[in-house]
Amino acid sequence: MKISELSIQRPVLATVMSLAILLFGVLSFTFLPVREYPDIDSPEVSVTTFYRGANPQVVETEITDVLEEQLSTIEGVKVMTSSSQEQVSNITIEFNLKRDVDKAASDVRDRVARVRGQLPPSADEPVVAKQDVNAQPIIWLALFGQNYNTLELSDVAYNVFTERLQRLNGVGAVQIGGNRKYAMRVWLDPQRLAAYGLTVADVEGALQGQNAEIPSGRIEGTGREFAVHTRGDLSKPEEFGSIIVANQQDHPVHLSDVATIELGAEDDRNIARYNRAPAVGLGIVKQQKASTVDVAHEVRKALPALRQLLPPGMQLDVAYDSSTFIEDSIHEVVVSLVVAVLLVFVVIFVFLGSLRATLIPAVAIPVSIVGTFTVIYFLGYSINILTLLALVLAIGLVVDDAIVMLENVYRHLEMGKSRMRAAFDGASEIGFAILATTIVLVAVFVPVAFLTGRVGRLFSEFGIAVAVSVLISGFVALTLTPMLCSRILRRQGGGHDEEEGAHAADAEAVAPARRKRWFDRQFDRFAEGYEWAVRASLARKGIVLGVTVLLIASIGVLFTLTPRSWCRPRTAAGSSPSSARPRAPPSATPTATPAWSRTSTSRCRRRTACSPRSGCSARSPTASCSWGSSRRTSARRPRSWPR
Repeated sequence: MKISELSIQRPVLATVMSLAILLFGVLSFTFLPVREYPDIDSPEVSVTTFYRGANPQVVETEITDVLEEQLSTIEGVKVMTSSSQEQVSNITIEFNLKRDVDKAASDVRDRVARVRGQLPPSADEPVVAKQDVNAQPIIWLALFGQNYNTLELSDVAYNVFTERLQRLNGVGAVQIGGNRKYAMRVWLDPQRLAAYGLTVADVEGALQGQNAEIPSGRIEGTGREFAVHTRGDLSKPEEFGSIIVANQQDHPVHLSDVATIELGAEDDRNIARYNRAPAVGLGIVKQQKASTVDVAHEVRKALPALRQLLPPGMQLDVAYDSSTFIEDSIHEVVVSLVVAVLLVFVVIFVFLGSLRATLIPAVAIPVSIVGTFTVIYFLGYSINILTLLALVLAIGLVVDDAIVMLENVYRHLEMGKSRMRAAFDGASEIGFAILATTIVLVAVFVPVAFLTGRVGRLFSEFGIAVAVSVLISGFVALTLTPMLCSRILRRQGGGHDEEEGAHAADAEAVAPARRKRWFDRQFDRFAEGYEWAVRASLARKGIVLGVTVLLIASIGVLFTLTPRSWCRPRTAAGSSPSSARPRAPPSATPTATPAWSRTSTSRCRRRTACSPRSGCSARSPTASCSWGSSRRTSARRPRSWPR
């Protein structure tokens, strides 16, 4: 082929082309994100509606049912899940993979607008949002201390750590789990209200009117002017207690006369625990294109500096890190990749019997594997388990073409030709066969990328990675391999070159490359046994055909009997990165839930081998409970709470 002849005549050109492929692959590898699996999540849209003061049953009948009836008719809906909790209705709609998430969100907004008039007037506007799977925290930090309550922990987490964590490379947002903000709690006494003839609405009106910043304008003079600031917001319990709720018989009724006022938490219905101790969780959300492993490394690198900012007695630990599962899984695949490369080197050396001959096809492995990262980068893929498994599989395929080229050139070299002439003749004979083999392999793996559904999206990166590596290996076999054969390959015995002049010295330098060894004798015996088996099969054609038909039929039967299921991913250690979100019994109060939470945590630890890297929810600071909730799923009904 012309490309092989050009590479042999211009070795620098062949070398530069392979080095360019290698260089672009290395550069692309540094920019590729690292994931555990390809992105196979379906597009999701959520509808959240707040109805202040309503219990779960009212939220379900007045809001959730009305929205569900309208949203269930949207095109492409796969699963719709609804949750009716106290004051909140949440509906999550999962669409088919082919559905565009922007168009799906537009359809959801249109359907919600149609039934807005049927919702209660006091309910807030439904919030329609696209669910981003990448917006989930990849690492949770637990902030806890024995002598600190959750209010103080939340204050340190928000004012000290949130801004500093957001400055790290790749961090998109920071979520605070179990957050409790300071607020002024006003506990009304119904008997005192009745004695003064007041209602809750009177107290609410007094708070809104007398605890507000009021614009006061400015004072203008001849040469200067001043902005007037009237302090109207209150910050101390005594100041709130001085609010006048009403005047009865020229006697003012203050808020302290009908209520108890204290500084407390704005919302005490969220609980977060770490190792059975009250804690506050800091959830790190990565940016959309950032690598999970890189962001986790940045956070861990910043932990020593963050711990120096902690007050005495307060601790900051890593409670959950999803990058550990990714690193362990990818580490195992990389080890398999290295072992496969070494085994290929050993096998080639054993069969060829020459280190020079072994290096020629071995060069095709790094060029083909590393060059594949360039295509993976430009297609928007990532480094994950499946792409690395594809490269492990491709190691055995990428050396085939180079070995075929090497053997054919060596055959011509044994005829007494010079290395240059043997490379020309061998490449011209075998070039189209290598091209045909490459096209056949590509035709086998490329259709995998066009599979539909979740499985198709899962294996698309796998098929493309194998096909690209095979294509590059075919290019290397037609360019770099014949060039190397014309420069470093030697033959067994002496012989004379067909060319004169400069090629005479080349012929004298030829040294023995293959020797009859123990392995060769054993291989000859194996070849004799194989020849005997072939002759026996040809002599008994009927028996061979019958056994073949029986094997094919048994394959079909076993395929139909094999169970089919969607396998849950497991970590390298053999444990699944799972988490549990327990729910308290209906009507459980915030004061009773901590005891129930401790009981469920103890059961979880007895039944599962929890560790900081196992993903057990008993150690997660994000476990929260909602009281008096009612949850429904349109696909299936959950179990009722055991009595």
